[in-house]
Order: sequence, then C-alpha cells, then structure tokens
Amino acid sequence: MAKGPTMMLERAFIDGHVCGVDEAGRGPWAGPVSAAAVILNPKKIPKGLDDSKKLSAKTREALEVEIKSKALAWCVSFASVEEIASLNILHAAGLAMRRAVEGLSVPPAYALVDGNYRFKLPCEVKTVVGGDGKSKSIAAASILAKVARDRLMIEMDARYPGYGFASHKGYHASIHVEALQTLGPCEIHRMAWKPVQLVLMGELPVQDDLAFED
Repeated sequence: MAKGPTMMLERAFIDGHVCGVDEAGRGPWAGPVSAAAVILNPKKIPKGLDDSKKLSAKTREALEVEIKSKALAWCVSFASVEEIASLNILHAAGLAMRRAVEGLSVPPAYALVDGNYRFKLPCEVKTVVGGDGKSKSIAAASILAKVARDRLMIEMDARYPGYGFASHKGYHASIHVEALQTLGPCEIHRMAWKPVQLVLMGELPVQDDLAFED
C-alpha cells in the first residue's frame, strides 16, 4: 500500500481536468477561513506533497512555491469573519472553496474535495474523507490554503498587536485567552464562537469547547 497521497483518484477521471480542493481555518477563534483549488500537472508533480498538518512551516512554504510554479492552475480564496457569522463556518468554507474553483485559469471538470460534505461547486464533486492524505491534488490545495491563511494572520498580528496571532494564527493558546481577557475582542474575532464568548464572560473553555487546528 502506498504511503501518503497518490494520483490514483485523479487518474480515475479521464475526460477532463481534476482539481483538488481543501480549506484551512475552520477551527480558529479569529480570522477568515481560506480555501485553495489546484490542478496539478501530472508531469511536474512536486515531491513531498502531503497533508499540510504533517509538514513543517518551512516545508509548506517551499512546497507553496513549487506548487504555484508547476501546477496547471491554482487559486486561493477566503471567506471573511462577517461571512462566517452570516453563513456559519461550514457554508463559509464552501463559499471560499467555490471562489477558489471559480478562480482557476483552467476550468476543471471534477473536484476532489477533502471531507464528506458535497459543497456546490461549478463542476462535478467527489468528496474524499482524509483526502489530504490520499490525493496529491488535495494535499497541494491544503498546503496553499494553510500557507495563505498563516501569512494573513501574521499580517493581522501587526494590525492587531497583543493577541499573538503570528504565533497561534487565531487558534486556542494561553496568550490568546489572556489577550481576550485584558484587551477584549478585535475586529477579526469570531464573536459567535463559544470559547470566545466564555473567555469574554470571564470563564475558561473546557476541553470539549476548544477548537483544535484543522
């Protein structure tokens, strides 16, 4: 059995381009959710593609450059904090995915989407549970989405100092809890998030309320 993602799922579709689609940032307490769509060039696949969570930040950044230079097409998009509040996080992630697929310079016939939810995209959709560990296209999308969101949160750290966004990227961390308690929320906090509400009420979230990095 092959270790790590392969191109087996992509090869099952023979009558059109296949894009991998994944998101980053469904779990944080602050910041937008990002999504990426990637159509890999079968003749120029970067080595080392894998689930972005299994890779170091340095490796992800190096692969980002390779993916963008070698892929047939790629696009990264976001859904804002306001859109997350309006639509809920699931549908906001779907909106970001749709924007990413629509932004591809090469229209795909099929999309391999990480997870089990069939988002409405401008092409046929196949969901793949644990897809970033099975499909190289999805793995590539997971890397682009993760790097783009992390970069944005580092920029937000400069705009909203004191919260530690550059280190935790908006996820649960002691510095984040302490900053919320002393500074209050800023414009990019997800105010509907239960952990955020608990912290602002002077309570500490219990384990079940915490959102881990996705």
